[in-house]
Amino acid sequence: MAEGPSICPTLLYADAKAAIKQLTEAFGFTGSAVFEGEDGKVVHAELSYGNGMVMLGSKGTGSEFDKLMASSGPVGVFVHVDDADAHHDRAVEHGVEILMPPTDQDYGARDYMARDLEGNVWSFGTYRPGAADS
Repeated sequence: MAEGPSICPTLLYADAKAAIKQLTEAFGFTGSAVFEGEDGKVVHAELSYGNGMVMLGSKGTGSEFDKLMASSGPVGVFVHVDDADAHHDRAVEHGVEILMPPTDQDYGARDYMARDLEGNVWSFGTYRPGAADS
């Protein structure tokens, strides 16, 4: 049996279906699983990118996690991509709000930042966490 990632950011959205659409179409994630409740709200979804994954669901479900996250603000998520410029161009084509265009960083990476439909900040770049030569 394949082993999934050890860490998965988990986000709640007022419109989880719109979030899934943006993350898959504009950012290139692949939907692995989407479970809806009887009311049609997304209870749980898993979206993959490379060997990473993000889990998300709908706000207002009344679950314990939903209650605990009720007053939380937006989060930041970093995703490694091989080509930050091409990834950025795809996001722009889908009307994503770009916060910082592709930029060369002092530590040798190239990245950009974008905001999703509900205010979360996504960073996409060539930096690969854990791959340092030290």
